[in-house]
Amino acid sequence: MKNEPLNNPSHRIGHKIRLSLVWKLNLRLFLRLLAFFLALDVALCLVTAAGLIARTEHTVTTVAERLNQTGPPSVDAEDWLEVTGYRVALQTGEPRGFQLPKALQFPFSEQTASRRRSIDLPNSEGLTFWEKLEGVSYNATLDHSGRSYLITIRLQETLRIIVGMYTVILFLQLLMLFGSIFSGARTIRKTLRPIDELARTAQTLNIGGVFTPEQLDVLAGKLDGINATKLDTRIPVDDTQNELKTLAAAINGMLDRINESYRSQARFVSDASHELRTPISVIQGYANLLDRWGKKDEKTLQESIDAIKDETANMKGLVEQLLFLARGDNNTMALQIERFELSELAVDVLRETQMIDGGHDYDSSVTPVFINADKSLIKQATRILIDNAMKYTPSGKRITISVSDAQGFARLTVQDEGIGIAPEAVPQIFERFFRADESRARATGGTGLGLSIAKWITERHGGHMDVLSRQDIGTRISIMLPSAPDA
Repeated sequence: MKNEPLNNPSHRIGHKIRLSLVWKLNLRLFLRLLAFFLALDVALCLVTAAGLIARTEHTVTTVAERLNQTGPPSVDAEDWLEVTGYRVALQTGEPRGFQLPKALQFPFSEQTASRRRSIDLPNSEGLTFWEKLEGVSYNATLDHSGRSYLITIRLQETLRIIVGMYTVILFLQLLMLFGSIFSGARTIRKTLRPIDELARTAQTLNIGGVFTPEQLDVLAGKLDGINATKLDTRIPVDDTQNELKTLAAAINGMLDRINESYRSQARFVSDASHELRTPISVIQGYANLLDRWGKKDEKTLQESIDAIKDETANMKGLVEQLLFLARGDNNTMALQIERFELSELAVDVLRETQMIDGGHDYDSSVTPVFINADKSLIKQATRILIDNAMKYTPSGKRITISVSDAQGFARLTVQDEGIGIAPEAVPQIFERFFRADESRARATGGTGLGLSIAKWITERHGGHMDVLSRQDIGTRISIMLPSAPDA
């Protein structure tokens, strides 16, 4: 797979989202596993303590039964009992410790159930950990033959075994915790890969990327819940987690572009229908006129034929422009790129215009500039600017075409001394079917598509258009195209 450059915007946003989510989710998984281990350790401690108490109580019960059978051990036997970890001695002084509640006395023998118990913990000053363990003992008192005995059980060996087991368990838990950091990160990256891809796709759409139908189908499947009737639906960025806000904003931006495109398409279809309705109505009107009485009236017959021819020509031109824009929108128009001199093309267009229009004065100011472009499309865009200047410039006024080199761009400018454009209308002149003055456009036969076509041609070649206009003074429209390097 080809690696994307690190300065790619879509790569940066995907990388940022991935790192943020991986860090946050991995930390949550780590803390959750840590909490689980802590709870498990607490449970083990409680179970161990309960088991240890049960064992000592069992030992106390066994000793009590032996006392009933054989009596107290002799002095020599006391030494042997020390080896087993417990000893029996006469109780001196008042018994100390706690008594079990009556509700908990039923599992124990009658001799020990109601007696006192205590746990001895050594003074920790100056003692090592293992020395502290030696001093831990469990004490219980019992009665035998009218005497009170103290049973002491040392827990050193048992506690050593328990501490060793807990050490192994804690070591294994630490290994699992630190291992989960790396294994969890890999799992999260794998899980978040679809979100990363969606973020890249949405961000690339926002910066004007070109996608194959298959890629768009994949994206459409991920956003299946949003359709043409729900294009106003947006992901609430404020309610989104921080690490997904960039993704949500990218998707919302993409939806804005799709929504605008959808509305533009609907408006385009509506305007196209309106534009076609007018010539069709005119043709239908004259056809009805001829059907009624125009067949015998030569004047009416000629007027109808001329009107039908004019409207047919206008409608043909409109349909051709619509087809041109449709092919452009579908990205099915292939450019025939060649290197040529823009100034020569401008002079050719000016010469052709002077042959068919004698009502205006024409002038030119050209500098040799080469470009790499589709010559026929650039010529079409130039003719559109010249035609607009002809339509909106009074007879006898001047129209000038110029070509110059402007810092790596070739500038082709058409300037007239016409009626100009209102300041509020200048930003809209490139919209399809827009007319600054509807009545004048009808009179000149304009469809409102010419400048849209010129703009599409210019942008398709990596350029842009500049407009400067003053009412009753004139208009200057420039096409800026990247100039070709020297051959």
